[in-house]
Amino acid sequence: MRYLTFIRGEQAPAVGVLLSDSLSVLDLSHASCSEIVAGQGSNLLNMVRSGLPALTTKITSKIKSGSYDPAAVLRLDAIAICAPIPRPGKVVGAAYNFTDALDERSMPYPAEPVIFIRSGNTVIGPSDAILIPPDVGNVGYEAELAVIIGKRALFIEPKEAMDYVAGYTVHNDISGSGLIKEDKGNFVRGKNMPASAPFGPFLVTADEVVNPYAIQIKLDVDGRVLQDGTTGTMLFKIAELISYISKQMPLEPGDIIATGTPAGLAMVQEPTAWLEPGQTVRVELEGLGMLNNPIKKGVPFLE
Repeated sequence: MRYLTFIRGEQAPAVGVLLSDSLSVLDLSHASCSEIVAGQGSNLLNMVRSGLPALTTKITSKIKSGSYDPAAVLRLDAIAICAPIPRPGKVVGAAYNFTDALDERSMPYPAEPVIFIRSGNTVIGPSDAILIPPDVGNVGYEAELAVIIGKRALFIEPKEAMDYVAGYTVHNDISGSGLIKEDKGNFVRGKNMPASAPFGPFLVTADEVVNPYAIQIKLDVDGRVLQDGTTGTMLFKIAELISYISKQMPLEPGDIIATGTPAGLAMVQEPTAWLEPGQTVRVELEGLGMLNNPIKKGVPFLE
């Protein structure tokens, strides 16, 4: 199932699921759906916390039976899609985690995952503007598969880890590479610029992704293809990442793990491809959807 968070006109955000025609959405905040989502149809994070697999089973049954008001069905092109979980508790990123990206920079493979924390407040939607602060240079893109955690994970072993995955989404891990270099490799500033973490358009439930290591990842800037890789070159697999991170900190429902990016980073392009205001960057992961974000200069509320 494909869940999404959306805004319709001046109404508050709501949660929906994409219907089989891929052109319409069942609005779970509609009164005719209230008995299955228990009043949580406006908050996907709460739905994940309550147990998304069981809710998915109920919603699937309701869709098959058609037992909802036709007014609960909206056209996809009549709504604005937000990040599936607009304010996750945290995003944990995996750096240096694709072998082809390491090879193109002649970097050694790390012996264990290299992780960083991104604030949930940096998250934006699949078509929102990425904002580059006026004093930040060398801003790069990173097309990534993101994993959404479905239940609390603490000291989890790899063999159990995939049971903790609620679903997947598309991510562009916008990075202030200049800041990271200035900070001698520390990721905090460079990975936490405001409005720098596009996610979406859907939370695709884990049961729909048969093989998370056979997904094509493509990124272009104004039509210039800069990344064209696959999740198959991931160094530490998803189960390893969940296990490793869960032994460093608790992973909570709705937390997101960004699994890393394939070859084609901005600094290796000829010429270099640092993002600039006025450009548009598009990320597509096969079977999961697309991000299409314009680049602007500024910071939230001050642009």
